[in-house]
Amino acid sequence: MHFRKIYKSMFRPSKYPQQRTSDIDEFIQQSLPASIRAKNELRFRTQEGDPADPHWGYQETTASAKIQEWGQKNTVTTSLIGCGYYGTITPPVIQRNVLENPAWYTSYTPYQAEISQGRLESLLNFQTLVTDLTGLTIANASLLDEATAAAEAMTMSMNTLSMSRQKKKDKTFVVSETCHPQTIAVLESRANGFGINIVVGDVLADDCKLVKEQGDNLMGVLAQYPDTYGGVHDYQKLADVVHDSKATFSVATDLLALTHLKPPGEFGADIAFGSAQRFGVPLGFGGPHAAFFACSDQHKRKIPGRLVGVSKDRLGNQSMRLALQTREQHIRRDKATSNICTAQALLANMASLYAVYHGPKGLQAIANRVWTMTSLAQKLLTNKSFNVVTRGPGSSGAVLFDTIVVEADPSQVKEVLRNAAASSISLREIADDKIGMSFGEDVSTTAFKKLMKCFGISQQEIDSCEQSSTYADSIPENLRRTSSFLTHSVFNSHHSETELLRYIYHLASKDLSLVHSMIPLGSCTMKLNATTEMLPITDPRWAHIHPFAPAEHTAGYKALIDSLSDMLVQITGMDDVSLQPNSGAQGEFAGLRVIKKYQENRADGKQRDICLIPVSAHGTNPASAAMAGMKVVTLKCDTKTGNLDLKDLEEKCEKYKDNLAAIMVTYPSTFGVFEPEIKRVCDLVHEHGGQVYMDGANLNAQIGLCSPGEIGADVCHLNLHKTFCIPHGGGGPGVGPIAVKQHLAQHLPGHPHIDPHPKSGSDRSSTAISPISAAPWGSSLILPISWIYIAMMGSAGLTYQTKIALLNANYIMSRLKEHYPIVYTNENGRCAHEFILDCRAFKESCGIEAIDIAKRLQDYGFHAPTMSWPVANTLMIEPTESESKKELDRFCDAFISIRKEIQAIEDGKVPKENNLLKNAPHPQQDLLQDEWDRPYTRAQAAYPLSWLREKKFWPSVARVDDAFGDTNLFCTCTPVEGYEEEGFTGHQAPMPT
Repeated sequence: MHFRKIYKSMFRPSKYPQQRTSDIDEFIQQSLPASIRAKNELRFRTQEGDPADPHWGYQETTASAKIQEWGQKNTVTTSLIGCGYYGTITPPVIQRNVLENPAWYTSYTPYQAEISQGRLESLLNFQTLVTDLTGLTIANASLLDEATAAAEAMTMSMNTLSMSRQKKKDKTFVVSETCHPQTIAVLESRANGFGINIVVGDVLADDCKLVKEQGDNLMGVLAQYPDTYGGVHDYQKLADVVHDSKATFSVATDLLALTHLKPPGEFGADIAFGSAQRFGVPLGFGGPHAAFFACSDQHKRKIPGRLVGVSKDRLGNQSMRLALQTREQHIRRDKATSNICTAQALLANMASLYAVYHGPKGLQAIANRVWTMTSLAQKLLTNKSFNVVTRGPGSSGAVLFDTIVVEADPSQVKEVLRNAAASSISLREIADDKIGMSFGEDVSTTAFKKLMKCFGISQQEIDSCEQSSTYADSIPENLRRTSSFLTHSVFNSHHSETELLRYIYHLASKDLSLVHSMIPLGSCTMKLNATTEMLPITDPRWAHIHPFAPAEHTAGYKALIDSLSDMLVQITGMDDVSLQPNSGAQGEFAGLRVIKKYQENRADGKQRDICLIPVSAHGTNPASAAMAGMKVVTLKCDTKTGNLDLKDLEEKCEKYKDNLAAIMVTYPSTFGVFEPEIKRVCDLVHEHGGQVYMDGANLNAQIGLCSPGEIGADVCHLNLHKTFCIPHGGGGPGVGPIAVKQHLAQHLPGHPHIDPHPKSGSDRSSTAISPISAAPWGSSLILPISWIYIAMMGSAGLTYQTKIALLNANYIMSRLKEHYPIVYTNENGRCAHEFILDCRAFKESCGIEAIDIAKRLQDYGFHAPTMSWPVANTLMIEPTESESKKELDRFCDAFISIRKEIQAIEDGKVPKENNLLKNAPHPQQDLLQDEWDRPYTRAQAAYPLSWLREKKFWPSVARVDDAFGDTNLFCTCTPVEGYEEEGFTGHQAPMPT
């Protein structure tokens, strides 16, 4: 076993004699304070139907069989529920070669641009797709879902106000009553923390009276286009009214509809957002799905999330990088405009490639087919004397996209719903007398005929109903799209599977991922994503379920969610879990909102809104606290040990005892050590009326050895995308559930569709916080990944993996500490699952900084550790338990070799400005230049260690110029005319009439 090999190398004479041990449990005792060790062994309780002992874990085949058994309990129907989620067809070439391809799903967020050019290019395509279709200037590289994008639009609207207007107590955000219900609910959740009044109503009635009467309090308006009931309205007048009030106009919209409808940017929208789900991303019971977000040029420096920009590299070649607000929250903390951390890069790339594959004509053909079904349904139902409530503008009254609402007698509605259920069709139950139906790309002609039969419409009636117009002809001129879109060659060159396949692999060849080497990111836990864990996400029984499907259709998901929640409860030592938050940052926000709700409901009559946050905290922590309506007070840390300054904590607990709401702590700390006094920290906060929020980013170092609940936390969030093997996907998806103690369980997030945490005999409508995400259980499709991982590991395996994670980190540290200073260790000279390697002295000795080491590592085929955080000009290393000793040694050898290269600069053997590190990385183009005037050879640049000649990953560009990219901000593809393929109309044929 590889830990025995590691022991043999680790235990050599050192200044810490107590390190000498040959027993892993003795090593753990040196690493963890005795005070936090779990009293009892983690042993999963046996659940009904368990096919094996959950303590020792399931075999792969057993875990897969259990997931398949649950999957068979889900009922796949033709879903016409809509409400922001629509049937789509994932092109098999994208499913197999992106969604199921580890070269795409195991890569990290593209902070190291030189080894991320493939996915950066694809995300730039996504941004171009969004800007072209929305008619706005700039778009980000995706957000979490449509509802949270709406919340970002609201806070961005607030941030565009003058400071005096931002501080007004009566600032108001007006929301159209025809927005999706889950969007309105999430807006209410976010508004609470910022003191924003949400006013919901008819935004067009009486010459926009509702908007006008807000006066100077108005900060923004949100409308849906097309709306949740299928209506398409001319919002030009509304936009003018909003702008006259010096407020911001936001529009939630649909990318497919915008291939024919007038873009929001052309009728005055400042912000446009929505979900890109129907661009080839499965329903997945609610996610993960990429939201898009675009805005006008004047607001571009306030746009939330990640932004891909075009820059140039050292050789002058065009290259891409993350621009502007990358890791902004780490710099601005509680003053950040957003706590957005995880995006939905993998899903944004799928949507981007879907658009590349179909092209502008293909997308228009798909939209036309969707409208053809909707329009035909409207005619047939009207002929049958049903009252179609959804009617388009103008004299014809024809619907303008994919959704219609039918009004009928309640008994008639029930009969239609029964008929639909019998035909495996799901409709939207809006009210006793109203049914909604939304047509997607996946609705076949056969399914359409079955649907009409549910309303008593015969085949003969369908045959006799002629379609006399095309989609474009049916749209009133003031709502019709006239501008071109997707004119860049990339959207007009890859319409065959052969061409798209080659393009996909061309992009993947530029990106380093776990298929190449370990990614040793501190606090980001890049570990193996086992193939068995990934299989269910493309199984139709999991992938094709609408998030608002009837409960009788989702029994498999319920079993999965219940089982996974129970496992997480036992791991964390808590009492209940919410799986709704779809990123770690959303988990932070949810946990703090739960605490705030609890504090508000206490009977002590005190306004508790102070949140204590250490200087070492994750940057999203203070941003999340501010979003939750709390005031951030910073706690000092001991500069020698990295531990919390207990004296400072005592003083601030006493100072704010009447206002203390919570403390946010990360354990082990972000400095890579187990704080020995963590229980004292929890006790102090509790004694002064506060709650303890534990950031679970580092749970990988706790499982089975200690637990947040036993240590003293009241709530903790978990990063399933870190600790429990959901892949990072180049920057998302993620799941950030929160686990809570019993006294907080009643406050877990609710949802307007269904309560995710029903309590027998009790109503949570008054105690639950508003939803954090659009779907009741967040990104449900990727939950099987974590369940299979935990089930296969078992509680014994999870405990063992924690020990190996700690061991691997300490092994690397033991090899590197002779070459580099280590910032923090405990009294035994041990670190936790990660440690900070100090590069600060090199700047003075030879001008080398952490970024130079990070770039040189690319020449050795490795992604850099976390750079300059939480301590500036350092590298934080976390190897995880997945890596073999051989891989750990390769990594250590690279670092030791780089140290020798630094030594050569320190010794004056090579110049400070023209050396291996300053010029790194070295792409092939750089090495193949005719002229070579450097004080090192091409071989030293490319093959500094012998094994690189056999296994070499080449960076595709030289070092990217960050400053140039931000100064010359350009975030879309350049339009190029003349690349349209004549005769291509898409991969889906129009529906025959």
